[in-house]
Amino acid sequence: MARVLMIVSAADSLTMRDGTAHPTGFWAEELVVAHRTLREAGHSVDVATPGGRRPTVDPASLVPEQTGGPDRAERLRAYLARIDPELSVPRVLAEVDGSDYDALVLPGGHAPMADLHRDPDLGRILVAADRSGRIVAPFCHGPAGLLSARDGDGFHFAGRRMTAFTNEEELSGGTGENTPWFLETVLREQGAVVESGPAWSSHVIRDANLVTGQNPQSSEAVAQVVVEALAQ
Repeated sequence: MARVLMIVSAADSLTMRDGTAHPTGFWAEELVVAHRTLREAGHSVDVATPGGRRPTVDPASLVPEQTGGPDRAERLRAYLARIDPELSVPRVLAEVDGSDYDALVLPGGHAPMADLHRDPDLGRILVAADRSGRIVAPFCHGPAGLLSARDGDGFHFAGRRMTAFTNEEELSGGTGENTPWFLETVLREQGAVVESGPAWSSHVIRDANLVTGQNPQSSEAVAQVVVEALAQ
């Protein structure tokens, strides 16, 4: 059995381009699917957030129109209720020793764009994990967390193949033109080799120990690739 650390944003709002506060948090499907898949595969999963603060679920991610219907929305709510004791008292990210874990998983929602992208503790953990070959698996807006990883040469993941929530998806079904910054654009500017699939379809890129997924539809595929990588 492997040990997995799920790193979740503690933000509950994102300051938009026009200065307004947009309610956000983790995307329910992404956290639930990844957490459940890893647990069902026999792995342990710990949750950590900046400051050990309880993460907030993005309210939009539990709206039936977003989840695929009321039944699926209720299943997501039920799973979150079952793991509420874990979400209520997450590990403090600053106190985490990444060497205690075999994989790091970062689900999205827009919240990582509010805190994880510049969190120095996350950056420290990511750089150490990558250098030691541990699995690093952010998806959707989770790859915003990669931007925290800096070393003497700048962006630690420059030159690596990855995918993330695309500009097309942000404009067509995300926060639109009012988005404060576009994840795909910034990753490219920092030197990442971003490879995008068709909008709103499952798309996963694995570059050695780095596993990334494009959107919520990629949640299951990312988790499965992580399970496969842990078995190797």
